[in-house]
Amino acid sequence: MSLAVIYGGSRENGNTETLTERAVQKLTVEKIYLRDYAIQPIVDERHAAGGFQDVNDEYNSIIDRILPHDILIFATPIYWYSMSGTMKTFIDRWSHTLRDTKYPDFKNSMQAKKTYVIAVGGDEPSIKGLPLIQQFRYIFDFIGLSFAGYIIGEGNKPGDIYKDAKALFAAEQLNHTLRALLETPL
Repeated sequence: MSLAVIYGGSRENGNTETLTERAVQKLTVEKIYLRDYAIQPIVDERHAAGGFQDVNDEYNSIIDRILPHDILIFATPIYWYSMSGTMKTFIDRWSHTLRDTKYPDFKNSMQAKKTYVIAVGGDEPSIKGLPLIQQFRYIFDFIGLSFAGYIIGEGNKPGDIYKDAKALFAAEQLNHTLRALLETPL
């Protein structure tokens, strides 16, 4: 089994990244920082005569990187009570990939994966971040991804996540879970 993390934060070494790093420490992980890619927003051409047109950006290279992995972690700050715009743009593009002849087995390939979400925000994230978790649950259900769990941490200013003992403990527990999964042969 193998693991990839899709980081949706715009700040290098931000609270979400820090918490996620705790969850994947000492594991072999493919780390994908969406902030490092040019991803165009979706142009909805589902009902156009020619369907979706190819987009000249780096989105497909991310899809190519995540498809081989068995476990995906979606790590995003909680921005305005939702996922980051970068993460949302990435997921919005799945509408195109579901119909892209270059990825005829996209949905089937995704259905074989186990997913986790790690999110960090301020303003009572353990309550106000739950709609974000529900949003991911709906997305994963639609695609057929197995949603294995989530961690919500509290942090606003850089380094605040270190004050959230509960989230740090949850990340350590997730690390143990991932370690056991990754050591299990298929």
